[in-house]
Amino acid sequence: MNIQSIAKKLKRPATAHKGDMGRVFILAGSRGMTGAAHLAGMAALRSGAGLVTVGVPDAVYLILAKRESELMIRPFPSTPQGTLSLKGFREMERFCATQNVLAIGPGLSQQSTTQKLIRKILPAMELPLVVDADGLNALKGHLKVLDACRGRAILTPHPGEFCRVFGGVLDDSDGMRKKRVLDAAQKHGGVIILKGHRTIVAAPGGDYHINTTGNPGMATAGSGDVLTGMIAALVGRGLPYFEAACLGVHIHGLAGDMAAKKIGQTSLTAGDLLRFLPDAFKSLVSS
Repeated sequence: MNIQSIAKKLKRPATAHKGDMGRVFILAGSRGMTGAAHLAGMAALRSGAGLVTVGVPDAVYLILAKRESELMIRPFPSTPQGTLSLKGFREMERFCATQNVLAIGPGLSQQSTTQKLIRKILPAMELPLVVDADGLNALKGHLKVLDACRGRAILTPHPGEFCRVFGGVLDDSDGMRKKRVLDAAQKHGGVIILKGHRTIVAAPGGDYHINTTGNPGMATAGSGDVLTGMIAALVGRGLPYFEAACLGVHIHGLAGDMAAKKIGQTSLTAGDLLRFLPDAFKSLVSS
């Protein structure tokens, strides 16, 4: 996989406007987990998306609406626990018809009604999907939902989430990790990113990519939310799923390496990844 050649596709034509750069819809956040929604949304913007809308429970709308003026925050009905309710499904469906990609999962919680909503949304929305965190948790015991997505999904599990969804166990050996993620991608027809040291990206056709950027300082809360927003933006800008996933993990890790070089691994946070994304993209994409 030639990362540089993929990155060159992101150069903007002189006539570009925000509608050309992708409309990204992210369903994320809940009471106590608004940071995940914020990180995913800002990562999508930092990755070149033209328009980013973050759909959140109305119970936390004001918290997020006050944070970043560049993000559009759209409230949907909440459960009593401050999570997304099934009552918002039709409105979400109508809004998705205007979007280029849907990312779902960061900070949504494992509240039972919200998990049912996720399982209803995934096969129903005719959009490319990026599924992370609680979006993945909703698939435990419900792999038919993933199969019904007809190859439109990019999944971004860490090893624990992978085993939760697909069963079995994983160890640290590259051979086992590669075999299991390739088997899952081929069986269920989606691109799967198995995060961790030397992240593996697997495509349904058997192609795979092993990432070489990143460092242990990135093992911190919110790092995965940043990756979700990044990949959603790259898909929204028109990159094929596998290329978007490979480029996303590479630049995500590169931003982490740049941050670690500047501030060290110990103090690195997900917010630092956001701050170094411009430098990481700049190193690969000519302005």
